[in-house]
Amino acid sequence: MLVAAAAKSSSSSAFFFIIIIVYAIAYFAFIRPRSRKAKAARNQSKQVEVGERARTIGGLIGTVVSRSAESVTLRTASGVELDFIPSAIAGRVDPVVSEDEDTTDHETDSENPPSHEGDDK
Repeated sequence: MLVAAAAKSSSSSAFFFIIIIVYAIAYFAFIRPRSRKAKAARNQSKQVEVGERARTIGGLIGTVVSRSAESVTLRTASGVELDFIPSAIAGRVDPVVSEDEDTTDHETDSENPPSHEGDDK
């Protein structure tokens, strides 16, 4: 009788231990990354300042005209001003640098041609 009670006690504690391990794995694999991503999205929408280009969660891109605790006003390329709640701002739009605007100079200097010392011809 004592053996049956001891076996039942050890199996229920093992089951409880397995449940805790499964919950810990689910937390670190699913819940924690999702909450970090949501927190990063909230912080990114707060970083947009007046005069910067911003993107909404719906895909609209515009320049921030004004910002308050209750609303953010964006001006689109056509000049239309739209009001959004701050949580609708997905983040800042960084300008795209094209290859034509690249500031590095890849041309050789005509006054100092490249040296070919040591070339065996």
